[in-house]
Amino acid sequence: MDTLVRLLQLLVLILTLPLHLMALLGFWEPLCKTYFPYLMAMLTVNCNRKMDSKKQELFSQIKGLAGASGKVALLELGCGTGANFQFYPCGCRITCLDPNPHFEKFLTKSMAKNRHLEYERFVVAFGEDMKQLASGSMDVVVSTLVLCSVQSPKRVLQEVRRVLRPASTSHSTKRF
Repeated sequence: MDTLVRLLQLLVLILTLPLHLMALLGFWEPLCKTYFPYLMAMLTVNCNRKMDSKKQELFSQIKGLAGASGKVALLELGCGTGANFQFYPCGCRITCLDPNPHFEKFLTKSMAKNRHLEYERFVVAFGEDMKQLASGSMDVVVSTLVLCSVQSPKRVLQEVRRVLRPASTSHSTKRF
């Protein structure tokens, strides 16, 4: 059994050798950044189909978190392709944040399909450093499949807290 495990480890190493060489030469990260959005665009269609009822239930609560303008300033943290847009209620003003600039063209397509939303802007930044966003400027922050892939979840949550509008007695403080 030990021999079989070592043989399989060697096989995996041999099969991944080109990837290791690409990483060593500095080609891997740019390649991933460029093609990862295409992969995500394909995967999110199936994921949304499976999660449809749950996302509808969760995101329907967003309406109650509108600010003084009556609109919801929503930050999608790690927005990817905009897979959640179809589930957001009418009148949301969406700010998208993602460290990968190659997602922007997918966001543009997604916003065109979801005319019930207002697209504010796309910010290229990591969740740990959202300095481009003003403190207290967001009513809602949505983060789907993001905290597992950041350097510091604690720092991301500190930034989320900073950009969220302080809760007042006239608004619901419910977080989900």
